[in-house]
Amino acid sequence: MKKSSGRSSSVLWKDIKKNAACYGMLAPFMILFLIFTVVPVVMSLPIGFTDFDMVNKPRFVGFSNYRALFFSDKIFLRSIRTTMIFAFFTGPLSYILCFLLAWLINELPPFFRTLFTLIFYIPSFAGVYTVWQLIFSGDMNGYLNSFLMDTGIITSPIQWLTDGRYVLWVTIAVQLWISLGAGFLALRAGFQNIDRSQYEAAAIEGLNSRWQELVYITIPSMKPQLLFAAVMQIVSSFTAGTVAQNLVGLPSTDYQADTMMSHAYDYGWLRYEMGYASAICMIIFLMMFICNKIIGRLLSADDL
Repeated sequence: MKKSSGRSSSVLWKDIKKNAACYGMLAPFMILFLIFTVVPVVMSLPIGFTDFDMVNKPRFVGFSNYRALFFSDKIFLRSIRTTMIFAFFTGPLSYILCFLLAWLINELPPFFRTLFTLIFYIPSFAGVYTVWQLIFSGDMNGYLNSFLMDTGIITSPIQWLTDGRYVLWVTIAVQLWISLGAGFLALRAGFQNIDRSQYEAAAIEGLNSRWQELVYITIPSMKPQLLFAAVMQIVSSFTAGTVAQNLVGLPSTDYQADTMMSHAYDYGWLRYEMGYASAICMIIFLMMFICNKIIGRLLSADDL
């Protein structure tokens, strides 16, 4: 075993020296990823078993935080329900939307491919919340209220951002719009990398429809990209919270749009109860890990 591990280390070191330039370009991202993602995730596990307010030393409390979450914190239990609704709608729907848009854009001429890729990707990193607040404004001048009143569908303005009946669905709609991020770009790249000769060979073999090409050639050729996009959608679905905070506030009306991540943000950055917030984050991490494992089995690239 020692010899085997020594050989593996030797091969790895030789590979690093051989591709030093590539590893050098990866180094800045990996260092930042290690410091700001890996380390916080690892540290949240022990902190979740403590009472820690960032001023006094952490005090070990065992499973008290987890017991309080599941047996005393009604808002957290409601946030689980809200998160699952978010994950159900924004996960699969956004994933399918990313795939369909990437497929349609891939059929356009090069200039329009670039243009529409930029148009659909911009919302994932641009601050579009002000625009959506104008659209869903609760007065009669809000774009949506104005349109609905002009067409006679409603007779008085609807408080889209403060009425508990609507805040969750408004947040989901906006989350769907801004969810075309890294997964969308990965699928776009996947369509570009498919060997076109496969389609020509398939046509000779008798495939004569775009649907058959999609099922028998496109999807099998894009399993790595499909897996990556699925993982990204799972992460964005379970960590959703920023949209609700910017649109409907924290807390939202009757906590209708508060997700588990919003709850963690509330306790971590507003109340400074870092032990409690870390326990919430660990539960979110475990849920994402389980979902990623399931999706990984369904879309495994090993079958390529």
